[in-house]
Formats: sequence, structure tokens, C-alpha cells
Amino acid sequence: MRVEQLGEGEPDLAVVGSIHGDEPCGAQAIERVLADPPSVDRPVKFIIANERALSRGVRYTETDLNREFPGDPGADAYETRLAHELLAEISDCTTLSMHSTQSYNRPFAIVDETGHLARRICPQLSIDVLVETGGFVENTLVGYVDVIEVECGMQGSPTAADNAVTLIKEFLTATGAITDGVETLPNPGTIPVYELRRQIPKDPESTYSVHVENFERVEPGTPFVTIDDEQRQADEPFYPVLMSSHGYERQLGYAADRSGTL
Repeated sequence: MRVEQLGEGEPDLAVVGSIHGDEPCGAQAIERVLADPPSVDRPVKFIIANERALSRGVRYTETDLNREFPGDPGADAYETRLAHELLAEISDCTTLSMHSTQSYNRPFAIVDETGHLARRICPQLSIDVLVETGGFVENTLVGYVDVIEVECGMQGSPTAADNAVTLIKEFLTATGAITDGVETLPNPGTIPVYELRRQIPKDPESTYSVHVENFERVEPGTPFVTIDDEQRQADEPFYPVLMSSHGYERQLGYAADRSGTL
């Protein structure tokens, strides 16, 4: 884990990249911001989390870091120990954590719940939607610290890294760390919010073809996926989130409800 700092004093803001090693956009954006650092009015930590997995170009080396929080310093698995170290590093920080997907090419945010933090910061980010996990996904970073996760774009793309740089600067502006030369982006009342309802399981031995678009309503009876040669239809209406034929090993993604706007 690499930790750098801009500004003097003890930071209460943090920017985290590459919790997953096959999602390099966060690390790339942090490198670019540190190479031409803005003048900050509040100290900020910048953390490239899973350097070992990043150097190998894999999601994780032993176990998924973003399913291991709060971690355990005495664990055998590297990522379980790393989860403990990372959580200790940002436990008192308002944090932006950057990811990328294989399912959606525009930035969107993920929070545990739509509370004060999300309402204060998310309208100032260049995001399409906000996803509320509500504790549905266990042992992830959003359940343990004041963090906004952002999916910056398609995994491995230059656009995702560009988006990540913009999102860092918007986050630092929204939290008052930088005040000069950055345009604010107020979007109150315009960001749709989706609440996760269930996982859509996947058998890694089968082949899949997804027929629906993320965040677009799927009506009952609509064919939404072909598994091997069998087409499946929706039993009830839902909104797909993080749904992809690739991505996760044992799930296609999530079914969500649209719960309002931010």
C-alpha cells in the first residue's frame, strides 16, 4: 500500500485507488494528480491500495480485498491483512474510492445509504446515478467508513482514468480541499438513486449473454439473459445494476429498485 499526502497536518480526507488490481484507473489518476498537484487548503491522503495485485494486473492475489473488511492483521491471506491496514489508514477520513466496471461506461457512485455525506458530495460529482447498497453487500469498504465509491468507466480504458482525475478534483472541491480553478458541478434533484434488492446468480461453468442495459427498467416477461442456449425472462420488474456477462465469477450483477433522486 502506497500512501502520499498533499498539504500540512493530519488529513481527514482520503482518495483511494486500485483496491482491485485489474482496475488501474484509480492508481493512474492519483499518479497524474500527484505529478501536477493542486494547491490544497486541507491536507489529503492519496492511497494506492493493492499494489501487489496492480503489479500483476489481477483483481486480487489471494482474496477479494473489497469483501474482506474490516480485515484481520493476523490473517494468512494478504488481502485480509491489507483490509485491516487500509481501514486503519482512512478510519477518520471522508474518502473517495475509485473503481471501474465491465458493465457501464459512465461514472456512477455507490454508497451504503443516501445520508448527509452523499447529499453533500454526490451532486458535485460528474456521475450518472447513485447506487445505495443498504448493507446488502457485506464486508465492503462502504460499510465501515465515510466513503463514496465511484465506478469511473470501463475497466482498463483511458476514459476511465480521465474520468477518475476529474472525479478526484470534484471531490476535493466539494470537501473544500481545493478552491481555485475548479468548476463546481451542482446537480441537486437530478441524480437517480437505485437501491439494491438482490443478487442475480451465475454458474461459472455456463455461458451467458445479457440482453438488457444497466439502470434501464426491465419489465416482467422481458428476456434479460441467455444461459447456455436457454433464454430467461424477468419474473418481476427490476433495474439491472453492474450486470455483465463477464465481471463477477458467481453473479451476473444485481436487481435494484429506483428509489428517488438526489
